[in-house]
Amino acid sequence: MNWTALVFDWLLPAGATLGVAAALFWSLRRLIPDDPSTRIIRQLVSMVVIVVANVALILALPLESTTTGQLLSLFGLVITAVIALSSTTFVSNAMAGLMLRYVGGFHPGDFIRVGEQFGRVTEKGLLHTEIQSEDRDLITLPNLFIMNQPVRVVRSSGTLISADVSLGYDVHRHRIRDRLKEAATDAELADPFVQITSLGDYSVSYRVYGFLEDVSNLVSKRNELRGKMLDRLHDDGIEIVSPSFMNQRRLDPARRMIPAPPREAGDDEDTHAEQLMFDKAEIAARVNRLRVKRDELKAELEQLDITDEAALERERSWRERQIGYLQDMIDTLEKR
Repeated sequence: MNWTALVFDWLLPAGATLGVAAALFWSLRRLIPDDPSTRIIRQLVSMVVIVVANVALILALPLESTTTGQLLSLFGLVITAVIALSSTTFVSNAMAGLMLRYVGGFHPGDFIRVGEQFGRVTEKGLLHTEIQSEDRDLITLPNLFIMNQPVRVVRSSGTLISADVSLGYDVHRHRIRDRLKEAATDAELADPFVQITSLGDYSVSYRVYGFLEDVSNLVSKRNELRGKMLDRLHDDGIEIVSPSFMNQRRLDPARRMIPAPPREAGDDEDTHAEQLMFDKAEIAARVNRLRVKRDELKAELEQLDITDEAALERERSWRERQIGYLQDMIDTLEKR
């Protein structure tokens, strides 16, 4: 066996091609940061580099032109077959991911509801979107599924939260409206209002709304609102039972079905439940905000136009320190 010919004719061209491809792959991944805003581009570039590296490897091998053409044709057929077989999933999800990226309807940290799934966004990828549910579980949603479903996004600037209750016809609606608005105010919700949603055969359904500015407390505020509704209605002597309420025990007709208040009524213990439910989503939201601030400082650094050299150096040094500090915070949060 001619080892010299093997090394120079086969191993050296293949090794050089793979080395160049690896260096290009590493350089591009270094140039394109692993941010939510560039993650899809990063994944697409990686896929293109891998395909080009395979074609270059076939061309670099010392084969006859006929054999090289056959290998390229075979490689093309394999790629075509893979795309054709996975077109309903891979390509469709990739195109849906690009469309979601272009539309920009939601970002990491936002609350969204897609079909029956509700949670906070933790990651937006080329093929899937990951959300964290109220049970702290991570749910992976294919991007094609999201594109085919109405997506409800809780706006970061605030949202209306609501709660329903059914009460009998024997209580005047103005009295109920006042108590429910007071409950929304007790829950620290702004601009409360009440609607009558239905008139049933035995009860009237009411819905109270209130504006919540800090959406990070969405779940706990919903729970707090319902608790305040119970407190306000019971304190005013309003029973939360319909006229069809029946009980097999013999009770005093004058007795109201209202539980006695505790000796010491404290605050609810689960007002910060989101910190446990959406821990990964909260970190993703913080990282996204830090990246936006870092990019803003980088843009300001490139656009500095100060004639005084000393003042220019001070401004540049301050921004560079801030960028480094933000990057350290991002790296720390991503390691959690």
